[in-house]
Amino acid sequence: MKNTILVSTLFALGLVAAPAGAHISKAANARKAIAFLDMVFNQKKVKEGFDTYVGDKYIQHNPIAADGKEAAVEVLGKALQQLPGWTYTIKHAYADGDYAIVHSHVTMKPGDRGMAVVDIFRFEKGKVVEHWDVVQPVPEKSANDNTMF
Repeated sequence: MKNTILVSTLFALGLVAAPAGAHISKAANARKAIAFLDMVFNQKKVKEGFDTYVGDKYIQHNPIAADGKEAAVEVLGKALQQLPGWTYTIKHAYADGDYAIVHSHVTMKPGDRGMAVVDIFRFEKGKVVEHWDVVQPVPEKSANDNTMF
């Protein structure tokens, strides 16, 4: 539960090299969102990711995370130190104008069922300026044979 709450405060980041069968838009904002997520979460380069991909203004819609680039760098840096196995695998990424939507499978350690995470980013002048996220734990059992991805 603690990890689920922690993850819900943060961005979902994904692999630049998405797995075979992943649906990735060719739009520039989708590619930038994936690169941002990969740099921050998979490469653990939090400050570099924010410096490269996030604008001066950064609006956060997760109710337990503060607005601002500096606040996000601080929170994510500490979280990734506590959870070094945190991994994002991109399953889908789409863009529509100034918005990019990334659907990922997030795990905290090997063998973890993980969570389905959807991040929505708004861009201005090629930089992320606003973020929303939705997090759902992957259950042990499902009422159907479909995956969450």
